[in-house]
Amino acid sequence: MAKLGLNIDHVATVRQARGGIEPDPVAAAAIGELAGAEGITIHLREDRRHIQDRDLEILRKTVKTKLNLEMAATQEMVRIALTVKPEQVTLVPEKRRELTTEGGLDVIINLKTITDAVKRLRDGGICVSLFIDPNQEQVKAANKSGADYIEIHTGAYAESFGTPDMGRELEKIDTAIKLAAKVGLGVNAGHGLNYVNIKPVAAIGGIEEYNIGHSIISRAVLVGLDRAVRDMVDLIKYA
Repeated sequence: MAKLGLNIDHVATVRQARGGIEPDPVAAAAIGELAGAEGITIHLREDRRHIQDRDLEILRKTVKTKLNLEMAATQEMVRIALTVKPEQVTLVPEKRRELTTEGGLDVIINLKTITDAVKRLRDGGICVSLFIDPNQEQVKAANKSGADYIEIHTGAYAESFGTPDMGRELEKIDTAIKLAAKVGLGVNAGHGLNYVNIKPVAAIGGIEEYNIGHSIISRAVLVGLDRAVRDMVDLIKYA
Protein backbone atom coordinates (compact mmCIF):
# COMPACT_ATOMS: atom_id res chain seq x y z
CA MET A 1 0.00 0.00 0.00
CA ALA A 2 1.33 3.44 -0.92
CA LYS A 3 2.63 5.72 1.83
CA LEU A 4 2.71 9.45 2.45
CA GLY A 5 6.03 11.20 2.89
CA LEU A 6 5.23 14.58 4.44
CA ASN A 7 7.43 17.39 3.12
CA ILE A 8 7.81 20.05 5.83
CA ASP A 9 9.92 22.58 3.91
CA HIS A 10 7.12 25.14 3.86
CA VAL A 11 6.82 25.08 7.64
CA ALA A 12 10.42 26.26 7.67
CA THR A 13 9.61 28.80 4.93
CA VAL A 14 7.07 30.48 7.22
CA ARG A 15 9.59 30.49 10.08
CA GLN A 16 12.34 32.01 7.96
CA ALA A 17 9.99 34.78 6.77
CA ARG A 18 10.33 36.36 10.22
CA GLY A 19 13.69 34.91 11.16
CA GLY A 20 12.30 33.58 14.42
CA ILE A 21 11.82 30.14 15.94
CA GLU A 22 8.24 29.34 14.96
CA PRO A 23 6.63 27.39 13.48
CA ASP A 24 9.14 24.64 14.19
CA PRO A 25 9.45 21.99 11.44
CA VAL A 26 10.60 19.50 14.05
CA ALA A 27 7.24 19.81 15.84
CA ALA A 28 5.44 19.60 12.49
CA ALA A 29 7.24 16.34 11.70
CA ALA A 30 6.12 14.82 15.00
CA ILE A 31 2.49 15.84 14.41
CA GLY A 32 2.64 14.50 10.87
CA GLU A 33 3.92 11.12 11.99
CA LEU A 34 1.23 10.84 14.65
CA ALA A 35 -1.37 11.63 11.98
CA GLY A 36 -0.21 8.80 9.72
CA ALA A 37 2.65 10.07 7.57
CA GLU A 38 5.15 7.24 7.13
CA GLY A 39 8.08 9.44 6.21
CA ILE A 40 9.35 12.99 6.62
CA THR A 41 10.92 14.77 3.66
CA ILE A 42 13.11 17.88 3.81
CA HIS A 43 15.22 19.68 1.19
CA LEU A 44 18.47 21.13 2.52
CA ARG A 45 19.23 23.72 -0.15
CA GLU A 46 22.60 25.25 -0.82
CA ASP A 47 21.26 28.71 0.11
CA ARG A 48 19.46 27.36 3.24
CA ARG A 49 16.33 29.30 2.28
CA HIS A 50 14.06 27.19 4.50
CA ILE A 51 15.40 24.02 6.17
CA GLN A 52 18.53 24.70 8.23
CA ASP A 53 21.36 22.40 9.29
CA ARG A 54 19.96 22.54 12.83
CA ASP A 55 16.63 21.16 11.58
CA LEU A 56 18.34 18.25 9.84
CA GLU A 57 20.39 17.37 12.91
CA ILE A 58 17.40 17.38 15.26
CA LEU A 59 15.08 15.60 12.83
CA ARG A 60 17.64 12.83 12.43
CA LYS A 61 17.32 12.24 16.18
CA THR A 62 13.54 12.61 16.45
CA VAL A 63 11.91 11.23 13.28
CA LYS A 64 10.45 7.81 14.09
CA THR A 65 9.50 6.68 10.57
CA LYS A 66 11.88 7.53 7.72
CA LEU A 67 13.87 10.68 7.07
CA ASN A 68 14.19 11.48 3.36
CA LEU A 69 16.77 14.19 2.62
CA GLU A 70 16.38 15.94 -0.72
CA MET A 71 19.62 17.54 -1.88
CA ALA A 72 21.79 18.43 -4.84
CA ALA A 73 24.52 15.99 -5.88
CA THR A 74 27.33 18.22 -4.62
CA GLN A 75 30.40 17.32 -2.58
CA GLU A 76 29.16 19.43 0.36
CA MET A 77 25.76 17.78 0.47
CA VAL A 78 27.15 14.26 0.11
CA ARG A 79 29.46 14.94 3.07
CA ILE A 80 26.53 16.21 5.16
CA ALA A 81 24.40 13.18 4.26
CA LEU A 82 27.18 10.75 5.13
CA THR A 83 27.56 12.47 8.51
CA VAL A 84 23.85 12.69 9.40
CA LYS A 85 22.84 9.34 7.82
CA PRO A 86 19.17 9.78 6.82
CA GLU A 87 17.44 6.58 5.77
CA GLN A 88 17.08 7.95 2.25
CA VAL A 89 18.60 10.65 0.09
CA THR A 90 16.74 11.94 -2.96
CA LEU A 91 19.03 13.70 -5.41
CA VAL A 92 17.31 16.68 -7.04
CA PRO A 93 18.30 19.48 -9.41
CA GLU A 94 18.76 22.86 -7.76
CA LYS A 95 18.85 26.42 -9.08
CA ARG A 96 19.34 29.41 -6.80
CA ARG A 97 16.62 31.57 -8.36
CA GLU A 98 13.81 29.00 -8.61
CA LEU A 99 10.89 29.19 -6.18
CA THR A 100 10.68 25.42 -6.05
CA THR A 101 12.23 22.54 -7.97
CA GLU A 102 11.27 23.15 -11.59
CA GLY A 103 11.99 19.78 -13.18
CA GLY A 104 13.66 16.43 -12.84
CA LEU A 105 17.35 15.61 -12.81
CA ASP A 106 18.96 15.14 -16.21
CA VAL A 107 20.62 11.87 -15.31
CA ILE A 108 21.71 11.24 -18.89
CA ILE A 109 23.87 14.36 -19.12
CA ASN A 110 25.10 14.20 -15.52
CA LEU A 111 25.50 10.42 -15.30
CA LYS A 112 29.10 10.38 -14.02
CA THR A 113 28.52 12.97 -11.28
CA ILE A 114 25.30 11.30 -10.17
CA THR A 115 26.79 7.79 -10.30
CA ASP A 116 29.70 8.92 -8.12
CA ALA A 117 27.32 10.49 -5.58
CA VAL A 118 25.08 7.42 -5.58
CA LYS A 119 28.02 5.12 -4.94
CA ARG A 120 29.34 7.19 -2.04
CA LEU A 121 25.90 7.40 -0.44
CA ARG A 122 25.10 3.72 -0.89
CA ASP A 123 28.54 2.75 0.43
CA GLY A 124 27.55 4.79 3.49
CA GLY A 125 24.44 2.67 3.96
CA ILE A 126 21.97 5.23 2.59
CA CYS A 127 19.16 4.36 0.17
CA VAL A 128 19.27 6.66 -2.87
CA SER A 129 16.44 7.95 -5.05
CA LEU A 130 16.69 10.17 -8.15
CA PHE A 131 14.04 12.81 -8.84
CA ILE A 132 13.36 12.53 -12.59
CA ASP A 133 10.75 13.39 -15.17
CA PRO A 134 8.61 10.43 -16.36
CA ASN A 135 10.88 9.79 -19.34
CA GLN A 136 11.97 6.30 -20.34
CA GLU A 137 15.54 7.31 -21.17
CA GLN A 138 15.91 9.00 -17.79
CA VAL A 139 14.61 5.86 -16.07
CA LYS A 140 17.22 3.80 -17.92
CA ALA A 141 19.97 6.25 -16.94
CA ALA A 142 18.80 6.16 -13.31
CA ASN A 143 19.15 2.40 -13.39
CA LYS A 144 22.70 2.72 -14.78
CA SER A 145 23.62 5.09 -11.95
CA GLY A 146 23.06 2.39 -9.34
CA ALA A 147 20.22 4.20 -7.57
CA ASP A 148 17.66 2.24 -5.55
CA TYR A 149 14.62 4.34 -6.45
CA ILE A 150 13.31 6.97 -8.77
CA GLU A 151 10.90 9.68 -7.69
CA ILE A 152 8.72 10.68 -10.61
CA HIS A 153 8.35 14.44 -11.00
CA THR A 154 4.59 14.92 -11.31
CA GLY A 155 4.68 18.67 -12.00
CA ALA A 156 3.75 18.42 -15.69
CA TYR A 157 0.80 16.19 -14.78
CA ALA A 158 -0.32 18.62 -12.07
CA GLU A 159 -0.21 21.52 -14.52
CA SER A 160 -2.20 19.53 -17.08
CA PHE A 161 -4.91 18.47 -14.65
CA GLY A 162 -8.36 19.08 -16.08
CA THR A 163 -7.00 19.78 -19.58
CA PRO A 164 -6.90 17.57 -22.71
CA ASP A 165 -3.21 16.91 -22.00
CA MET A 166 -3.89 15.18 -18.70
CA GLY A 167 -4.33 11.71 -20.18
CA ARG A 168 -1.01 11.92 -21.98
CA GLU A 169 0.80 12.98 -18.82
CA LEU A 170 -0.77 10.13 -16.85
CA GLU A 171 0.33 7.73 -19.56
CA LYS A 172 3.93 8.97 -19.25
CA ILE A 173 3.82 8.32 -15.51
CA ASP A 174 2.35 4.84 -16.02
CA THR A 175 5.01 3.97 -18.61
CA ALA A 176 7.81 5.17 -16.31
CA ILE A 177 6.43 3.12 -13.41
CA LYS A 178 6.30 -0.04 -15.51
CA LEU A 179 9.81 0.42 -16.90
CA ALA A 180 11.22 1.12 -13.43
CA ALA A 181 9.60 -2.04 -12.10
CA LYS A 182 11.02 -4.02 -15.03
CA VAL A 183 14.60 -2.92 -14.31
CA GLY A 184 14.26 -3.30 -10.54
CA LEU A 185 13.90 0.30 -9.39
CA GLY A 186 11.48 1.30 -6.66
CA VAL A 187 9.13 4.17 -7.49
CA ASN A 188 8.09 7.24 -5.51
CA ALA A 189 6.36 10.35 -6.83
CA GLY A 190 5.82 13.98 -5.99
CA HIS A 191 5.54 17.65 -6.93
CA GLY A 192 2.36 19.63 -7.40
CA LEU A 193 0.12 16.88 -6.04
CA ASN A 194 -2.92 18.00 -4.04
CA TYR A 195 -6.19 16.71 -2.61
CA VAL A 196 -7.87 16.67 -6.03
CA ASN A 197 -5.24 15.59 -8.54
CA ILE A 198 -3.75 12.83 -6.37
CA LYS A 199 -6.61 10.43 -7.15
CA PRO A 200 -5.87 9.57 -10.82
CA VAL A 201 -2.16 9.08 -10.08
CA ALA A 202 -2.78 6.92 -7.03
CA ALA A 203 -5.24 4.84 -9.04
CA ILE A 204 -2.46 3.79 -11.43
CA GLY A 205 -0.68 1.83 -8.71
CA GLY A 206 3.00 0.90 -8.56
CA ILE A 207 4.07 3.93 -6.52
CA GLU A 208 5.41 3.20 -3.05
CA GLU A 209 5.49 6.70 -1.60
CA TYR A 210 4.09 10.13 -2.40
CA ASN A 211 6.15 13.06 -1.16
CA ILE A 212 3.75 15.96 -0.70
CA GLY A 213 4.25 19.25 1.08
CA HIS A 214 2.74 22.48 -0.21
CA SER A 215 -0.88 21.36 -0.49
CA ILE A 216 -0.83 19.73 2.94
CA ILE A 217 0.76 22.72 4.68
CA SER A 218 -1.69 25.03 2.85
CA ARG A 219 -4.68 23.03 4.12
CA ALA A 220 -3.13 22.85 7.59
CA VAL A 221 -3.35 26.65 7.86
CA LEU A 222 -7.13 26.25 7.67
CA VAL A 223 -7.90 22.94 9.34
CA GLY A 224 -4.77 22.03 11.31
CA LEU A 225 -1.85 19.79 10.41
CA ASP A 226 -3.23 16.62 11.99
CA ARG A 227 -6.44 16.81 9.93
CA ALA A 228 -4.60 17.80 6.75
CA VAL A 229 -2.25 14.83 6.97
CA ARG A 230 -5.03 12.36 7.82
CA ASP A 231 -7.07 13.54 4.84
CA MET A 232 -4.17 12.98 2.43
CA VAL A 233 -3.31 9.59 3.93
CA ASP A 234 -6.92 8.50 3.37
CA LEU A 235 -6.91 9.69 -0.25
CA ILE A 236 -3.74 7.74 -1.02
CA LYS A 237 -4.89 4.66 0.85
CA TYR A 238 -8.30 4.37 -0.76
CA ALA A 239 -7.60 5.62 -4.30
